[in-house]
Amino acid sequence: MDRSLPSSSSPAGAANRRSLYPDNEPFARGWLPTGGAHEIYYEECGHRGGKPCVILHGGPGGAINPTMRRFFDPKKWRMALFDQRGCGRSRPNASLEDNTTWGLIEDIERLRVHLGVEKWTVFGGSWGSTLALAYAITHPERVEALVLRGIFLLTKRELAWFYQDGASMMFPDAWERFVAPIPPAERGDMISAYHRRLTHADRSIQAKAAAAWSQWEGDTISLRGPEARPSKFNEEDFTVAFARIECHYFINNGFFPEEGWLLKNAHLLADIPGWIVQGRFDVVTPLESAWKLKNLWPRANFEIVWDAGHASTEPGVIDGLLRATDAALKL
Repeated sequence: MDRSLPSSSSPAGAANRRSLYPDNEPFARGWLPTGGAHEIYYEECGHRGGKPCVILHGGPGGAINPTMRRFFDPKKWRMALFDQRGCGRSRPNASLEDNTTWGLIEDIERLRVHLGVEKWTVFGGSWGSTLALAYAITHPERVEALVLRGIFLLTKRELAWFYQDGASMMFPDAWERFVAPIPPAERGDMISAYHRRLTHADRSIQAKAAAAWSQWEGDTISLRGPEARPSKFNEEDFTVAFARIECHYFINNGFFPEEGWLLKNAHLLADIPGWIVQGRFDVVTPLESAWKLKNLWPRANFEIVWDAGHASTEPGVIDGLLRATDAALKL
């Protein structure tokens, strides 16, 4: 049986929604060698002696940002954030070399050991939820709790919905812009068509494809419309890294050994408490995936936010995540 959060997910609760915690600056930062081609940028925020957590950004190919620090009480949590391989301030930028889910899981463990943390709460949304689940399945002894948003299981069904046939029916105007760089003969497999361009030797071809790829996600991310589109989607360096890495992971099916690997191994989450906050009208990562996960994870507190899409900055999603991180403090 799933357990619900004390909820603002109905219209009656909307007036009581909370806003983000105050911004807080890192008290430590640095680059962590991986033993290979990558160096991972990380930072710590909040209280040095607080309850430890690690915050995983989305994408794949996104980057950390100051807003991510504001889902946790900075007086009570010790927050660790890092830019994943090829992302943000990690080096080298946009690199696909040795860039896999399993490499990122190694980086999470490497960071945990470096920071002297025995066990921590893991927070992630969208691709961050994918990575959090994979980490918890492979390292359950290191996870005190999971706080997740916009569940993405990285299945062929989800990828086909968003990049081939599904979301296109809800956003035909944005879809028209997304397919425009791709000749009609190649549109039967949009991920492969974009992958060819995003890995092309010509940077200008990469940049053009990356701009269209990123705009498609930006156009569909929120019920609040274009104003919710992340400002970084206007920066070429960010969009090239974002689109290249995201497409690299998707064409390789997340580097999972089999289709549906996360759900097939969800029984390994049985002893881990968790919270799932999911927008009812999330087009990027539809509700079906969160529903399937919560049915296989008895300790998950589950909340559907009635007036939210995919973005973490939707008011109801903010409120649900803050209530979840506050509850996780009591474990």
